[in-house]
Amino acid sequence: MYMSECVVAAFRGTAVACYQLAITFGILMAYCFCIGTRTLDSSASWRIIVALGNVFALILGIGIWFLPESPRWLMMNNKHEEARRALEKIRGVRTDADRSVVEHDFEEISRNIEIEKNSASSFWKSWAECFVGHKGTPKLVYRTMLGIIIQSLQQLTGVNYFFYYGATIFQSVGIEDSFITQIILGAVNFVCTFGGLYVMENFGRRQPLIWGGLWQGAFLIIFASLGVAKPPEDNPKIGKGMIVAACLFIASFACTYGPGAWIIVGETFPMRTRARQASIATASNWTWNFLISFFSPFITSAIGYGYGYVFAGCNLFAAGFVFFFCYESAGLSLENVDEMYSVKGLRAWQSEKWVPPNKERRGDVADSAPKKGDDKYQEGMGLSPQPSTHEVPRA
Repeated sequence: MYMSECVVAAFRGTAVACYQLAITFGILMAYCFCIGTRTLDSSASWRIIVALGNVFALILGIGIWFLPESPRWLMMNNKHEEARRALEKIRGVRTDADRSVVEHDFEEISRNIEIEKNSASSFWKSWAECFVGHKGTPKLVYRTMLGIIIQSLQQLTGVNYFFYYGATIFQSVGIEDSFITQIILGAVNFVCTFGGLYVMENFGRRQPLIWGGLWQGAFLIIFASLGVAKPPEDNPKIGKGMIVAACLFIASFACTYGPGAWIIVGETFPMRTRARQASIATASNWTWNFLISFFSPFITSAIGYGYGYVFAGCNLFAAGFVFFFCYESAGLSLENVDEMYSVKGLRAWQSEKWVPPNKERRGDVADSAPKKGDDKYQEGMGLSPQPSTHEVPRA
């Protein structure tokens, strides 16, 4: 959420995707540390790993003090000059052209926040609004549910089925060293997330999630079918095919749903309830994470590799859900995203073609932001243009 509020629209996808890249790097490092300590016979084999986690937490805790506060948060709390300075620092102002971009962003953010402040709610009421809606905020409940479902589907792709129980799965196909399994899966996940940085920035948000769901569903069907057809323990070729299918599944996840779910959460919500909706969506992610990690051993013992069919179905459902309900937010400022959700009759599958009324194409910086009451502003908010009250000069 912090990155989505600070980074310009043109690079926001890449920046937020770096969050997922850092996660995959951390997972891979943890696997490497585990290999380094596995020969220790004492409790130090796991205590060292836990202690190393504190080192990185300390680096983050110290480093965050040197980062500017979110300009949008500052403006929401009436700290306008601090917000302007934060924008200048984030944008790296060096020329007059850079300063004009900052001024445009400042005006656009200020205009949006002014509207939201005029309809401000109490603390508890703002939480309730996430589920009951607010008259002045378009599709608030819709966006809450979108965030919850996208984050849930990230877990229901089945990726953690492989990361939590990959060692057990691949022991049955002939790989006895569980640490080797972890390194293989972790390396594929980390390396392919670099591809995710490119994919999510250059192909938008919707298309990668749609095609990713189809790709992942296909390889989960292959994985499950191979495992069900013949026991992989007795058929090395079947086992190798399952490993390839699992790696190709993870490669797709790393390029699509891994970073994509976090980008959607960072871009979808309005300023007034963004922190609350992001918290709710993230909670759904961790809830499904827990449920899958808890119930997977019982389900696997009951249906074996047929469990892959369950996740395949979830991936195919995810592809359909994104097509029908997820709006395209790539190349739009967070304020423009609100405008897009305000347009009456605009469907999710049509949203890729929507362009802010004051711009020629997505990613452009307009010469001047539309002001409240302007025709372009009214049209962008999905309202009818107001008739002019000024007389036309006579010749």
